Amino acid sequence: MTKTIILSVLALISIALSFFYDVKKPESTPAGPETAALMLYPVQTGEDIARALELSVPLDLSEPIDSSFYKRYSRKLGLKLDYSEDKDLLQTVSSWLGTPYSYGSSSKRGTDCSGFVTRIYSDVYGIDLSRSSRSMFDDVTRIRKDSVRTGDLVFFRRGPKQPIFHVGIYLKDNKFVHSATNGGVMVSSLKEPYYRNYYYAAGRVD
Repeated sequence: MTKTIILSVLALISIALSFFYDVKKPESTPAGPETAALMLYPVQTGEDIARALELSVPLDLSEPIDSSFYKRYSRKLGLKLDYSEDKDLLQTVSSWLGTPYSYGSSSKRGTDCSGFVTRIYSDVYGIDLSRSSRSMFDDVTRIRKDSVRTGDLVFFRRGPKQPIFHVGIYLKDNKFVHSATNGGVMVSSLKEPYYRNYYYAAGRVD
């Protein structure tokens, strides 16, 4: 109890001090040990405040990470999140999960793979993509599979001379979200035999 009171008092003191001091890093001074004291110290708990005061560093009083949000969407999407992912993307994608597959459509009553991708990109990023998976591939910058990151597109085809027949949005940890003909909007893994066999390339929207 006493420790909690002390930490609370320290927190109030640090907040009050933040209104009177504006610590700025000298523009001409290179980063190094001698400037470490000017780095903002992230604050999540009372112990962080005590540690910051002990080190004599200014506090970073920005909004704390919403861990409950990321835990909730980690469960929904089956992903291990590191709390830095795009919240809008996670929320929007999750709201589409379970939407049935419907060829040529792009609504929550039913959507095909390219319709789903175009809606997500429009709603989250404000970007209008081409309507078909084949034309989407022509519009992106191709990237290596080991360089793919959240939000990139993944494309599939059935053979070397076959056209692209499917597209999804990469999330992380080899997981991507897409609208499948046999299940609608879902999260799948690139390691699954079917998608591993037909994976063709990844692309990034410029």
